[in-house]
Amino acid sequence: MADIKYYDVILKPVITEKSMAGMGEKKYTFLVHTDANKSMIKEAVEKMFEGTKVKKVNTINMDGKTKSRRSRQGMDSGKTAKTKKAIVQLTEDSKDIEIFAGL
Repeated sequence: MADIKYYDVILKPVITEKSMAGMGEKKYTFLVHTDANKSMIKEAVEKMFEGTKVKKVNTINMDGKTKSRRSRQGMDSGKTAKTKKAIVQLTEDSKDIEIFAGL
């Protein structure tokens, strides 16, 4: 496994209707590095966002979608890249994450 720093763990936030509904319970969803584990994700969130304390982390490994396309030789098929999502729940006395504040 490669040496992953805390700033490489979180790739981007996931902004969907379902993830926005979880923000009332202090649950935030992020796309994370595929080799990151729960303790690495917890450390990255606490270091990147000051004043946050992570209560628990749930992770989801998602396979790439199968895509097909037409070409001169016939039908080709391939897959998109695998991804990993993390749902991070903060403690009650923790500060909110600012990147979600204006949404």
